[in-house]
Amino acid sequence: MLNESKYHISSEEMLSEQKEIEAAKADPAQFEVLYNRYYEPILQFVYKRVEGKDAAFDITSQVFLNAMLKLAQFKFMGTPFSSWLYRIALNEINMLYRKDKVQRSIKVEEHELKSVIQEINPDDDIDAQYSRVTEILSDFEEEDVQLIELRFFEKRAFKEIGDIMNMTENNAKVKLYRLLDKLKSQLTLNKKTA
Repeated sequence: MLNESKYHISSEEMLSEQKEIEAAKADPAQFEVLYNRYYEPILQFVYKRVEGKDAAFDITSQVFLNAMLKLAQFKFMGTPFSSWLYRIALNEINMLYRKDKVQRSIKVEEHELKSVIQEINPDDDIDAQYSRVTEILSDFEEEDVQLIELRFFEKRAFKEIGDIMNMTENNAKVKLYRLLDKLKSQLTLNKKTA
C-alpha cells in the first residue's frame, strides 16, 4: 500500500530545506540548489498532464520563474517546498487549459492505473478494466483527476495532497474515496450494460 507518512521528506530535511530557502531569499543565486533538486520532478509532473514536451518545458520554466519571483512571499508552514512548487505547477497547467482551451491530457503508466483499479476492486480483471477506467476518468472534473493523479500516480500522502490542492488532509481523503466510489459504480454500470 501507499506510504502513509505525511510528506515525502522528513522533518529534518524540511528544516534543512528551509535554510536553503532563506539563503535563496537573501541571495537569488542560491535558488539554484532548490531548482536543481526539483526541476526534474516538476517537469515530469507537468509532462504527464500536457501534450508535448515543448509545453511541458515552457510550463516548468514558468513554475520556477514564478517561484523565484515570489520566493520572498514564501512562508515556511511545516510543509515541503515542493508542495508549493506543485501548486504553482497545477495553476500554470490550469491556466494553459483555460487560456488555450487545450484538451486535458493524462499520460499514465499501465501499472499506475492498475493501482487505481486494485483499490476499487482487487478481484476484478485489471486488464479488462483498463480502457474503461481511462474512459471514465476522461469525463471527470479537472480537480478530481488531479486528486487521483496525486494519490495514485505521484504516490503522495493525503497531507501533501491537501497542501498542493489547498484543502485539508481530511477533505482530500473524503473527496478521493467518493471519487473511487463514483468510479466503481460507473464500472459496475458499464459491466451491466455490456
